[in-house]
Amino acid sequence: MKRFLVLLAALIGFASPAHAYWEYGHETVAAIAYKNVTPQVRAAIRRMLAESGPLLETPECPAKTIEQASVWADCVKKLGDRFRYAYAWHFQDVNICRPFDLKTPCKDGNCVSAQIERDVQILKNKRAAKKDRVQALVFLIHFVGDLHQPLHAGEMDDQGGNKLKASYGIYSTERLNLHSIWDGLLAERAISTSPSPVRAYSAAERRPIQAGSVEDWSRESWKVAHDVVYQSALGHDPCIGSEGRAKLDEATIASLVPAARLQVKRGGLRLAKLLNEALS
Repeated sequence: MKRFLVLLAALIGFASPAHAYWEYGHETVAAIAYKNVTPQVRAAIRRMLAESGPLLETPECPAKTIEQASVWADCVKKLGDRFRYAYAWHFQDVNICRPFDLKTPCKDGNCVSAQIERDVQILKNKRAAKKDRVQALVFLIHFVGDLHQPLHAGEMDDQGGNKLKASYGIYSTERLNLHSIWDGLLAERAISTSPSPVRAYSAAERRPIQAGSVEDWSRESWKVAHDVVYQSALGHDPCIGSEGRAKLDEATIASLVPAARLQVKRGGLRLAKLLNEALS
């Protein structure tokens, strides 16, 4: 309960459309990926992150381990203007009540899926500067997690649920919203539910999840935002109206745990696929 209240205070105090999964979710996605890359790629990741300190020049935001690297892109926001250019790279505003289309939100590469593809290409380029490859690695580890938080892939002109006030069980404050619930409170419960999602998965388990492209994964997360996130919070098709406060009672929260866990698992295994492709 104490841990829950601390998390609740953090969520309602710092929720923003550019934070996803907070530390726990991102670290879990990264840990799943690390368990499921090849030994060769695992060694390459260790080597690159071991050199990250002088290359990234962000002592306030270390990235020596894959868990630290997973939250680096959020950590550097507090450094002011230096990384302001990357703010829009954490999400993509694709309206769930219109046909799926990445062209507008990804104009000039300013969206999470475009940056994932860019980072993979930089990592594949062995002639790229070492600093650029290390930064691409830490961005990629974070952004794949972001893409699988559904409210970073689909929304309703409400900043990914940040403007939609919500109740979580018995907890209801003016600063609690649907985005912060999926970022932290629900993610915390889903990841903590036994058994742990952090393990080595068989090829048969990985194959169907890793299939498809980054755009396919974007469309899938966008659909989860409509079919699961908003639908469960509002109790009806969100595209016929979303007036009032979203409410997630205990039964609804319990029913959402499998979907939230699946998104974390998808993120981890897909990150493993991209890292294998980029660093083999």
